[in-house]
Amino acid sequence: MNNGGIMTKREQIKTIFLYGIFIFYLFFIIKIFLLSRISITEIFNSQRVINRSINLIPFYSIKDYLFSDSATLKRFSFSNVAGNIIILIPLGTYLSLFRKNKRVITNLLFIFLASLSVEIIQGLLGIGTSDIDDIILNVLGGWIGIFVYKLLALIWREEKKISTVITVLSALGLPVIWYLLFMVTLRL
Repeated sequence: MNNGGIMTKREQIKTIFLYGIFIFYLFFIIKIFLLSRISITEIFNSQRVINRSINLIPFYSIKDYLFSDSATLKRFSFSNVAGNIIILIPLGTYLSLFRKNKRVITNLLFIFLASLSVEIIQGLLGIGTSDIDDIILNVLGGWIGIFVYKLLALIWREEKKISTVITVLSALGLPVIWYLLFMVTLRL
């Protein structure tokens, strides 16, 4: 912003682009968390067979993954554990950037509540596995994202520069999200 608090055209474009990517990211995580195994029309189909799987024991599924003898299960487990962490790294970064309250605990609480809500919805609608381990891994991913923001703040110190770096990183990540959302056979 210039001295009068008015955004320049370039700043406006950067802000619109950043918020656009953030909204696209939100749709992506909704698709992954809630609609990757079932289409939205199938959710409301009265003939649908509902299979619920709920794990309330912390680290139970992670332990199963780590100590399994099956190579296939180990590959699946690695992608599940890594995926649950990686998918919420951007959310931690975006929350830290967009919210005035930069406190780590406040942003972690928001990430925890969002992840808990997803797991409850998955359980209630029978559209995935409700797992306490997913919440743990999601919060860890969000914390990494918050840490990335704090690291950027230490390096660049100025919110405007941090925003520019996050915009560039978001632009680089957009093709990956685009590929995962539209090119991989996820049912849209």
